[in-house]
Parts: sequence; structure tokens; C-alpha cells
Amino acid sequence: MAGRANSATARDFYEILGVPRSASQDEIQQAYRKLARTYHPDVNRDPAAEERFKDVSEAYAVLSDPQTRRRYDTFGPGFRQVPEDVDPEAFRRSRAGARAGAGAGRAAGGGAGGFGSGPGGGFGSGPGGAFGAGTGDVDLEDLLGGIFGGRPGRGWGPIPGADQEAELELTVEEAYRGGQRTVTLQGPDGQRSFDVKLPAGVTDGQRIRLAGQGGRGSDGARPGDLYLVIRIAPHPRYRVDGRDLAVDLPLAPWEAALGTSVAVDTPGGEAEVKVPPGTSSGRRLRLRGRGLPHHRGKAGHLYAEVKIMVPDKLSREERQLFEQLAATSAFNPRRPR
Repeated sequence: MAGRANSATARDFYEILGVPRSASQDEIQQAYRKLARTYHPDVNRDPAAEERFKDVSEAYAVLSDPQTRRRYDTFGPGFRQVPEDVDPEAFRRSRAGARAGAGAGRAAGGGAGGFGSGPGGGFGSGPGGAFGAGTGDVDLEDLLGGIFGGRPGRGWGPIPGADQEAELELTVEEAYRGGQRTVTLQGPDGQRSFDVKLPAGVTDGQRIRLAGQGGRGSDGARPGDLYLVIRIAPHPRYRVDGRDLAVDLPLAPWEAALGTSVAVDTPGGEAEVKVPPGTSSGRRLRLRGRGLPHHRGKAGHLYAEVKIMVPDKLSREERQLFEQLAATSAFNPRRPR
């Protein structure tokens, strides 16, 4: 069965931190601290948490610096490929002017500011002006294409393609077994299919890198990478927590009171769980190593969570036995223990 994935998109640092684009520096710092406490490798041993922590740290490094954040807001995910001498405010004004129908950046005259390479500095070769090049015009689409991976801009040179992400949904059984999957993505250039090798025991949120399958570079530059983000679909039997799994274990009252052994289904096959005498509802019985495997470390565990069940209808003999037990037993479940 082919894995399903959504359209590949570049990662958004605001989304990674869970804050709006209007967030203050204090809000960004608070979001980072909260996520760092959750996903730091010294606290969370799950491999997926380590990858998440790297993403959170990168997002915070960019958004916590006002100048870097301004460049990211202006130029987008490819802001690192934009030369440092490109002024974000002037670029933003030129783009707004183009949208308002003011031409493709008509020269304003004079010798101050803008992108001119005269006394005002910048891109143009003519004297002065916002884009001073003699004619007073610049092909804004050409400029944008050079930055964001379209046709080459004037003087920008090769620009590497942007990294992209897509989600890949798996069942618990698929995540447990791993194996080969065919992934089909719908992108701006049509559908693309990939044969992806999934390691056994992938976890929710884990990222799998496909080198060179991201955004196309410009002017012969290398393409970006594509990261498949694993999402484990809800399951009718298993509940997933990192590499650990949990299942319900229904027991009759006498099984819970007297103790027993019960067969439990796991993704790796049937296993036996021993129920100690005097087990109450809500108790978690651990089956070591029966969770999701780990190719470089310990496998997760499977927890059978006890739920004591009673018959919907009692036969005459069953009712008599329960009445006899009620009359004989001094047990009071509401008494503090």
C-alpha cells in the first residue's frame, strides 16, 4: 500500500514555535523555552524529539534576532541566500510599489537611498535614484526570480533550492514493521513519486530526509532536500506515546481478584500478560520491549491497562453468588486505603 503525503512546503519558523507572525520578542522567547523543556535531548530520549528540538532551536535563532527576523519576514525561507547588503525595507517598498501599479520600480531621482549604485549604493549602475539605471525601471519579477528560485536574477549567481517538508501517514503496524513505501506528492510541477525505505519503529514526528528532492536551485545550483514527517494515524486498539503503546485489557471481576494470565495482541504478534491477584481498574501492566522497535537502542514497551467488566445481565446462579459475596465480604472500595 502506498503511503499518503500532502503537498511539500517549506518549513515556517513561526509555525514551528507555535506563535503568530505578530508575536513579540517575549512571546517568542516564552514559546521557545516551553518547547525546549519538552524536546531537549537531556529530557526527552525519543529520537523524534531530538529532531524537533533542532527545528525549534533553528526557528528561535532566526526569530529572536530582530534583524534576522526582518530578513526572514521579507525574503522568506531563502533569506540566507540573499546578499547582506540588500535592504529589506527598500525591497519591501519596491514590491509594494509594483503591486500598486507604479511600474516595476520607477526611479525617484536624487542621490539618496534605494538600490542605486551611485551615491545611494545598491543594484543599479546609473547615478542616483531608487533603482537608477538610466531608464528608471527595473524588472522586479527578474529580481524576485533570482531570490526565490525562478529564472536567474541579475548578478545573484546560483542559488540553492529550498528544503521542503511533506507529511507521511502510517498505521501503527506499518510504523512497527517499516519497509519500502511508495510516496506520491502533488507539487507545482505535477505529481512526483518516490520509493522510500522506512526503518522499523519510526515514531510520530520523526523526519526522513530525501537528499536532493526538495526545491529546485537556480542557475545550476543544487536542489534542496525533502523531509518526510511521519504521522501515525489513530488506531482502534493501540494508543501511541513515543515508542510506547497502550491497549485496554478487559477483565472479569474474579479474574482481577484472583489473578490470571491473558493473551494480548501486539503489533509483533500475540503475547501473554500476567495479572496479579487484587488488580484494580486503571492498573497498567507492562510488557517490556513490546512497543515500537528502535534500531539503535531499546524498544518501547506495551502497557495493558486494566478495565474490570461486569455482565450486562446476570443468571439466577450468578446473582446468588454475587449476593453471597456482598453479604460475606467486608471490602469497601470507597474507603481510603
